[in-house]
Amino acid sequence: RRFLASREQFHAYLRAGVEPGDRAGSGGGEGEAEKEEEEDGSCQSEPPAKRVRLEGLGQDGENREGAGAEEKEPVERRRARGQNKSRPCMKPGHYEQSRLCPSVTQGCAEKCYFGPRCRFLHNIGEYMATKPPDLGRSCVLFETFGKCVYGVTCRFAQAHLGDGYQNIVNTDLAKQWEGRSLVRNNLSKDLQHQLRKRKFSFRKADEYLRGLAKPHGHGGKGGKGTGCSAEEQEASNSVTPQEDLGGSPECPVLPEQGEDPKPDALQSPSPVKTVGPVTDEDIIKLRSREKKKLDIQGKLYLAPLTTCGNLPFRRICKRFGADVTCGEMAVCTNLLQGQSSEWALLKRHHTEDIFGVQARAFPDTMTKCAELLNQTIEVDFIDINVGCPIDLVYKKGGGCALMTRSNKFEQIVRGMNSVLDVPLTVKIRTGVQEKINVAHKIIPKIREWGASMVTLHGRSREQRYTRGADWDYIAECAKIATPMPLFGNGDILSYEDANRAMQMGVSGIMIARQVPAGALIKPWLFTEIKEQRHWDISSTERFDILKDFTSYGLEHWGSDTQGVEKTRKFLLEWLSFLCRYIPVGLLEYLPQKINERPPYYMGRDYLETLMASQNVDDWIKISELLLGPVPASFTFLPKHKANSYR
Repeated sequence: RRFLASREQFHAYLRAGVEPGDRAGSGGGEGEAEKEEEEDGSCQSEPPAKRVRLEGLGQDGENREGAGAEEKEPVERRRARGQNKSRPCMKPGHYEQSRLCPSVTQGCAEKCYFGPRCRFLHNIGEYMATKPPDLGRSCVLFETFGKCVYGVTCRFAQAHLGDGYQNIVNTDLAKQWEGRSLVRNNLSKDLQHQLRKRKFSFRKADEYLRGLAKPHGHGGKGGKGTGCSAEEQEASNSVTPQEDLGGSPECPVLPEQGEDPKPDALQSPSPVKTVGPVTDEDIIKLRSREKKKLDIQGKLYLAPLTTCGNLPFRRICKRFGADVTCGEMAVCTNLLQGQSSEWALLKRHHTEDIFGVQARAFPDTMTKCAELLNQTIEVDFIDINVGCPIDLVYKKGGGCALMTRSNKFEQIVRGMNSVLDVPLTVKIRTGVQEKINVAHKIIPKIREWGASMVTLHGRSREQRYTRGADWDYIAECAKIATPMPLFGNGDILSYEDANRAMQMGVSGIMIARQVPAGALIKPWLFTEIKEQRHWDISSTERFDILKDFTSYGLEHWGSDTQGVEKTRKFLLEWLSFLCRYIPVGLLEYLPQKINERPPYYMGRDYLETLMASQNVDDWIKISELLLGPVPASFTFLPKHKANSYR
């Protein structure tokens, strides 16, 4: 009770705290620095979800002044829900007007592809005159690998620049990393060229899709008529050869009797390159029993995380004990087009020993994408996202909509399974409507179609992430799924929650990040589950986790201005969830429930209080402690409306 505070007390304490230029973890901080600017009244108002349910306090847990004004404006008390769809986008040109040509950074300015037409600077002296000041004296890339590939553009360049702006290299350290690949599943220029020119061979996928086009009567079961659906035609426009390339139309033309059943579309435009001798495994299709098995019984599975489940965050969770990791959901159409930003979601760090990728699209694109990934990247499994509740995806027939379109669902699972050499998994929800569960009817079909595992989120699409997950229903579905493994998902925020979930008979648990978010609120949850304890982690330890994240981010996205700001962006997205954590030492009872939102409270030191703030300006202050001052005119809006206010 002694930690409780009113809104005014909470913000007055933070405003009187130390400035971002100093280390904020020293505690105290009352009156040690000048007051910051007052909150912008024109911005989004504070979310009214904060309620104090303790005796002796008012209904709102804060001073009653101004309460009448709130009652007169009930619209202001409505809960903010959904996404902030028109978020401001800070592009590189906003925070770096004069950029150095990459050819100069790589030491080959004379080989600039654009020559005199290049719009970037080629004079290092001119660039250094306008370059923002360095953010620190140590560069994580130079200290880890012995060389910083960003040279003079690095925001920590003073650590590795010599006379004449020469980039210093630690030869001994660099030799230790020579020839070692830290991140796999990169998109090569050759593969990107093949995809953009539509020269990649989809032999197995085309063979399967041609089978779907065979006539089975008018309007036959499974949608296996001669015509393609509108969404299949739209999605396949980006991956099938067009008229100008001399290819076949999107809907395969069936051969007449007596004709060669191999159309031109199935013939590879160029001979397939091989490495070493061709074996039977290269020619003969594997049977289901011969495929690699996915042995993750009883393991902790970090769910695919949109936006926040990037490679640096997965490294944090892996360090805390996550056994299985999965990349962010990728759109198959974009992968088939060779988009670099989409392929970046498939990157795998060498510490991720059990790693999968998640995809969504329509039957034709997903089957082709599965064959593409099977041939080009290293994964242990591929997951189909049938649990996405977003309206944009649902209205196009994807995500949760597939649970009501069993024919399309079957085509996707069977098609992907026919072209994959690795296990195929599926993630679903209890159903579409809140009180109508259908997962128990679909799970036996999924097992029959060839999936190796199912993950069940214990909520329907209508529930999204509100109310509690239905673990009794998950237990019922786990019995139906046998012998196929079923992982449960929903409301795991402590080791007690994990123990209760495992007692339900599931094969394992998936710890997700959705609103509310288990792994993002406390990534050390994996350690708590394995050690069966509550970890009263200090603010200094939590700040060290953020420091590690920024180091991983600079290593992954780069230490130049663009990489620093991208790291800051994803750090702020993560902080929008981290602020919901309540320190164990402050709780009246254990454990913290995932749907509980705390009242205003003072932490045991200034940094702990700062980390509890749901004000986006305070998150920016934390990012400045790690990555230096934000650029001029910097702005940030969290992805979810309920995550913050200004």
